[in-house]
Amino acid sequence: MEYPDLTALPAELREAVTARGSLNVFRMIMHSPRLAPELLEMADAILQRNSLPDRLRELAIVRVGRVYQAPYEVHHHEHIGRLVGLGQAAIGAAATGSTEGLSDEEASVLRCTDRLLARHTLSDAERAEVLEFLTVGQLSDLVVTVGFYQLVSNFLNTFGVTTEGETSPY
Repeated sequence: MEYPDLTALPAELREAVTARGSLNVFRMIMHSPRLAPELLEMADAILQRNSLPDRLRELAIVRVGRVYQAPYEVHHHEHIGRLVGLGQAAIGAAATGSTEGLSDEEASVLRCTDRLLARHTLSDAERAEVLEFLTVGQLSDLVVTVGFYQLVSNFLNTFGVTTEGETSPY
C-alpha cells in the first residue's frame, strides 16, 4: 500500500507526522485524516501518560506484536523496551509466551496479556493475581494498552507497514 501524499494534507496533519519523526506508521495513518489526530493523541497518551511501569507496558506491547505477527510493532517496541530497562529474557519471553526466567510481575503481565488476547477478558483469579502488584488504574491501563496495540497491529499488517526508508529514532 502506498503512503498518502503528505503534501496534500492540511498543515496540522503534516506537522503531526513530522513531530513524531515521520515514522511510517504515522505516515500511513494519514489515510484516515479525520481519525488520525485522535489516534495519535491516544498513542501519545499510552506511551507518555500510562500508569504502568514502562518496562511492563513495553512487555505487553511486544507480546501483542508477536502474537499478531506484526514485525513493525515488534521492531520499534523491542527497542523502546530496551531503552526503558526491559531485559533480554523478557523480550525473549514476549516472543514465545514462556514466563521462564521472568520476575513475578513480568510473568503475571505476560499471562494477563495472553488471556486478554485469547479470551478478551480476565477471570476473577487472573485479575486478583495482577492486582497483587498493580493498582486498579494500572490494570485498566494494561487492558487499554493491549487493546490499542491490537488495533495498531491490525492496521500495520493490513497496510503492510515496514521500517523501509525510516530513519531510526533510537
